Amino acid sequence: MFRFLLFFLVLSSFCNSYAQTKTAKEVNHQAQTWVSLNTNYKFNDHWGMMNDVHIRRTDFAAKENFYFARTGITYAAYPNLTLAFGYAHLWLAPAKPEWNNFADENRIYQQVVYTSKIGKVSVLQRLRNEQRWQDKMANDVAVDTRFTNRVRYLLSFTIPVFKDKSLPSLVVADELLLHFGKEVVYNTLDQNRIFLGIRQNITPKLSYDFGYMHVFQQKYSGYQYDANHTLRLFFYYNGAKTPEKKAVQHQDGQE
Repeated sequence: MFRFLLFFLVLSSFCNSYAQTKTAKEVNHQAQTWVSLNTNYKFNDHWGMMNDVHIRRTDFAAKENFYFARTGITYAAYPNLTLAFGYAHLWLAPAKPEWNNFADENRIYQQVVYTSKIGKVSVLQRLRNEQRWQDKMANDVAVDTRFTNRVRYLLSFTIPVFKDKSLPSLVVADELLLHFGKEVVYNTLDQNRIFLGIRQNITPKLSYDFGYMHVFQQKYSGYQYDANHTLRLFFYYNGAKTPEKKAVQHQDGQE
């Protein structure tokens, strides 16, 4: 697991260095808020469905950024190993104040989630592959479509702090996103997301995590970056039809 993470960190550093040009680096700092509801429903011991919706706003919460919805079919090959595939759609808010039309993104994804424990610490690893069709906007209309393939690796730790399980646990997570395509010339490193926060159960089926996430994204130009200082509030609902087996109860949903 740790060798896999080290590989991604080294690759991230390499991609970042490769993307540098003689043009001075420009970093745009933003304050954002991300809110989402992530649901899982198991039909039986193996098959289930996942659905989630996300809202992201900029200038803390004053401006629209995007709306996102995802659905998919899940298959639990083992209690701690789950496969999934499905479809997602993103509505990106107008890039300029004088524009009115949202840009669409259609997405197909495949993923593998593996959960485990190191002592009392719950560990989640997720490898997700996405095929993305994004509108390219000009003068407030979609003039073309950009296709990219994006690979994402998430490593998340839930660390108990209190003996009382009803009290919050500490969550530390990092997700690296790499994408590829003919228009991806300078920014194979798409994003890196670091999260630090708490996770707590509200009911046996409903939980949430809340905290700070730093999203560092490199633009297609190669020298322009967004550094998003993000307040994140994610809710998780587990609607399993039958009692869960001894799988680690640990989820992490990101756009």
